[in-house]
Amino acid sequence: MKRLIIVLGFILFGVRAPAQEFPFQAWHDGKIVLMSGDTLTGLVKYNVEGNVVQFDNKRQVKAFSSQKILFFEIFDNIFETYRQFYALPYQVQPNYKTPILFEVLHEGTLTLLAREYVVEESIPVYSYYSRHAYSTRSRLAFDYYFLDREGNIEKYMLKKNDLYEVLKKKEEDVKQFVKRNNLKYDRREDLVRIVAYYNSLLEGKI
Repeated sequence: MKRLIIVLGFILFGVRAPAQEFPFQAWHDGKIVLMSGDTLTGLVKYNVEGNVVQFDNKRQVKAFSSQKILFFEIFDNIFETYRQFYALPYQVQPNYKTPILFEVLHEGTLTLLAREYVVEESIPVYSYYSRHAYSTRSRLAFDYYFLDREGNIEKYMLKKNDLYEVLKKKEEDVKQFVKRNNLKYDRREDLVRIVAYYNSLLEGKI
């Protein structure tokens, strides 16, 4: 897996796409690298929850399951940033692993991954006629995962103690960094900064 630039565009925890269009609903310029070694360049549309990627070369549309994909990358037309996804083996049932799609947020000794999903939530709507009406809206949310050098993927439950258990090799240094920069352990852009700092300590870059 090649080195990635930390992507900080659009990375708000639980972002809402403009005009209710989400990235997985749109076609993006990108490329797909298949397990066969073939590289497809053109329009790409993805579905992380379904673990499927579509490819349009202006002649036909093809769909590929995560079992057939090594990785794909896009320029996200909705959030105007580059994004990269890998199909990585994940234990979906006891004693059973299968490749599923993960977005790579930061790569290093410890890699930060994410999987997006849509949340439906009710919000109060106040008007002259009613103070107890509610409206439903959709927003994009994320589950986060840590990938170590041995290929183990652990889901992060957004609990501070769990985070420091993962980062225990440099726990005190990371705690000071988090406090000094007023970072949140459950916010997407802050998680990227925390993991990047942790890796810089392990890799002797600071």
